[in-house]
Amino acid sequence: MSDLNRDHLRLLEAVLFASAEPMTERVLSNRLPEDADLKALLAELQDQYAGRGVNLIRAGGSWAFRTAEDLAAQMTKHIEVTRKLSRAAIETLAIVAYHQPITRAEIEEIRGVSLSKGTMDILLEEGWIRPRGRKDGPGRPLTWGTTDGFLDHFGLETLRDLPGIKELKAMGLLESGPALNVYRSHGELTDGTGGVDTEDDNEGDAPPPGGADITEDDRVDALDPDDGLTPAG
Repeated sequence: MSDLNRDHLRLLEAVLFASAEPMTERVLSNRLPEDADLKALLAELQDQYAGRGVNLIRAGGSWAFRTAEDLAAQMTKHIEVTRKLSRAAIETLAIVAYHQPITRAEIEEIRGVSLSKGTMDILLEEGWIRPRGRKDGPGRPLTWGTTDGFLDHFGLETLRDLPGIKELKAMGLLESGPALNVYRSHGELTDGTGGVDTEDDNEGDAPPPGGADITEDDRVDALDPDDGLTPAG
């Protein structure tokens, strides 16, 4: 490696270490000289940190240094949970993750209940969802999708790492019935691992227009940030 490339690599390493959040390739490129080959530098830095206590990981289109996965249990002695997501927020997050880009009305159709404004606000505050443009059609409703922060928190590299129907059923997170049919009607799921929240907390949600009765058997338990997944870093 030339001295110039070595200097670029050191600068990239310093920039990534100094950031508390994952950084997109666009932001990283702006921090480096114009003649720097960012993709080659990222690959070189990732190789250098492979097998060490800290690894360079990719989450969607962003990069960050995180504690090696096999050391996470030894590094974590006590976790303080400041706020637990409601069941409504967990279900909404799972639906957005699997069906994005998706409108609010489509989320309500899948869940079978109307969304309170606070449910979306919580996910926005966590940085796990973001607007994804408007859908062609009457009113051009806003669509939503997940963020790189969502992938980073749940230790996923891409959305393809999300669990599929077979994995969810094997883990007992999906049962046969109307809810499973709704998921099938919106397309097959992908591969990966996930967790479940069993707390019944739908405060702020209201039944949809039409007067249909919603029972607990008609629901789908979804991703829970406190179950089954260890946050990266």
